[in-house]
Amino acid sequence: EMIFEQILIGGDRNYAYLVGDETTKRAAVADPAYHPEKMLARAKELGLKVVYLINTHGHPDHTSGNDHILAETEAELISGKVKDGAVYSLGKVELKVIHTPGHTTDSICVLATAAGEVGQLITGDTLFVGKVGGTGFGADAEAEYESLHQKLMVLPPDTQVWPGHNYGVAPSSTIGNELKTNPFILRESFEAFVDLKRNW
Repeated sequence: EMIFEQILIGGDRNYAYLVGDETTKRAAVADPAYHPEKMLARAKELGLKVVYLINTHGHPDHTSGNDHILAETEAELISGKVKDGAVYSLGKVELKVIHTPGHTTDSICVLATAAGEVGQLITGDTLFVGKVGGTGFGADAEAEYESLHQKLMVLPPDTQVWPGHNYGVAPSSTIGNELKTNPFILRESFEAFVDLKRNW
């Protein structure tokens, strides 16, 4: 079974995540920026060994805990440098990397899955609950629009959405719910999407 915890880590309502496999006790931490020690303490409480460190993108409010985690564990770093679609195993729980450029060129989302369980999608600053990540109005916005529609909205509707910040109306959502309610996703064209960004 999957262990999955969302932890408010400081900064501007930043979220960090702990994903583990109950059987193997192998785990990953995502974006443990401001209080990496808190993440490691929680992993220890649950008897988990941190083997992966995920960065959804390179901004300091997501990466500043890296040095501490890498010094205290033997974790391997999963970031935008790894290839799109790469899969990392915790045991029965698998982590799949989805390249989602837009907010930054190195933005990724990570889908945690285990047979018979709902997928848990760590979206970083690509998708928030009812909102999307900040971009300009040019090529970066276009990249984000494509990432959202071609990479994320095609996932099973019951997939849980776990954002990088508590910016929305709730701490988490689902792909199905975002398809129905997120004003940015509901825009019928890229032009309309950018228009909403300009006038948000």
